[in-house]
Amino acid sequence: MDFTDFRKQGHEVVDWIADYLEGIEEFPVMSQVSPGRILEQLPRGPPAEPVPFEEILSDFNNIVIPGITHWQHPSFFAYFPANSSPPSVLAEMLTAGLGVQCMVWQTSPAGTELEQRMMEWLRDMIGLPPGFEGVIQDGASTSTLCSILTARERAAGYAINESGMDGVGKLITYSSTETHSSIEKGVKIAGLGRENIRKVPVDDDYAMIPDELERAIEADMSAGNTPTCVVATVGTTGSTAIDPVKEIGEICSRHGVWLHIDAALAGTALILPEYRWMIDGVENADSFVFNPHKWMFTNFDCSAYFVKDPGSLRRTFEITPEYLRTKVDKQVNNYRDWGIQLGRRFRALKLWFVIRSYGVEGLQRKVRKHLTLAKKLAERISRSQDFELLAPVPLNTICFRYSPPDIQDEREINAINERLLKDLNRTGEVYMTHTTLDDRYTIRLVVGQTYIKERHVDRAWELIRKTARSQK
Repeated sequence: MDFTDFRKQGHEVVDWIADYLEGIEEFPVMSQVSPGRILEQLPRGPPAEPVPFEEILSDFNNIVIPGITHWQHPSFFAYFPANSSPPSVLAEMLTAGLGVQCMVWQTSPAGTELEQRMMEWLRDMIGLPPGFEGVIQDGASTSTLCSILTARERAAGYAINESGMDGVGKLITYSSTETHSSIEKGVKIAGLGRENIRKVPVDDDYAMIPDELERAIEADMSAGNTPTCVVATVGTTGSTAIDPVKEIGEICSRHGVWLHIDAALAGTALILPEYRWMIDGVENADSFVFNPHKWMFTNFDCSAYFVKDPGSLRRTFEITPEYLRTKVDKQVNNYRDWGIQLGRRFRALKLWFVIRSYGVEGLQRKVRKHLTLAKKLAERISRSQDFELLAPVPLNTICFRYSPPDIQDEREINAINERLLKDLNRTGEVYMTHTTLDDRYTIRLVVGQTYIKERHVDRAWELIRKTARSQK
């Protein structure tokens, strides 16, 4: 492909993307293909000779697109969103065209310095204290692993990286029973052992109980273990419960335990001053993460990770072989030392495009709209005689179930809701997912897609009621 062909076909791809986003509601939200359907259409080996671009694009439309679940569809209500937006897509195209590798300042000064400034913008936009410094990671799971590893090293006097775990004793991590599975995975990867996770009970709103946390820490100290890291969640994956940051932070400060706050989804809501109550007491945290690639209209992947003491983070990860040394190392941030990856994408560019294209007030208007739509739907559900809310709705996630008044058996109600969710997703009109809360099968509906309007939520509620009541 020469540059003349690239220019022509590049325009075709941009036109395809614009047509796709404009007509996305024509597609089923969740892919309807059966397992193996895509594989059976793909040759077992690569082509020996070049394939014309027109044929490749045709196969993309005919083979790939049917196997895509459309995360940018306005009726995508599943999981948490992984949002895109036109300015973010354009920035990703420029990032791909530049093809830079942002491991150290010298490999692309603009990559490093734009990232530094974007993290300062985000810090101020969400109300973190000025002392926090940030770096872009690929996801909250990686950010949390960075926190667990840094907490591990601090608790062990930075000895484990040098001599291993021998003689260190048990280093204990604490999280609530509603915490994301990435915490457990991070503890495994860090070599701390799943047996050394303490799952702290939650209250009726599914938020961590501070007194239970303190009891667990004190019990471990009495047993000769080392309390190492507490992970508090602002917006749990199951129900978006808000752990009490202030009380948890005070406990961590008293006992010298690293506090990491996981606000992967909910952090975006902090751009609204009226939601800053969620991080009251954040000054006691050691690290904080949220994902602009969830609810801030920025393409995956882009996770904003902040630390109070960057020195601890760098000391945990820094390795400087001769071939990576430069004469300006003491004057700049080399973000390869701020996390696991050596090679780093130019993720800051899409943040710059998105924040400037919408402006802070434009972002606030969109997030407020989503919150309003979610609360309106929650009110409808709570007023319905045969549906019930199963958790509070502090943000944009609604946990509910169909509960016919004439059925009391919990196992039967669970089975009814499992069938209901399957039937809803099979329509192609909506896509939702589930969790369990107190052993109750719970349907989750998340209002946060970039292009969502009130009519999409109205249609979802109409379809939910119609499908549920047709089961009788």
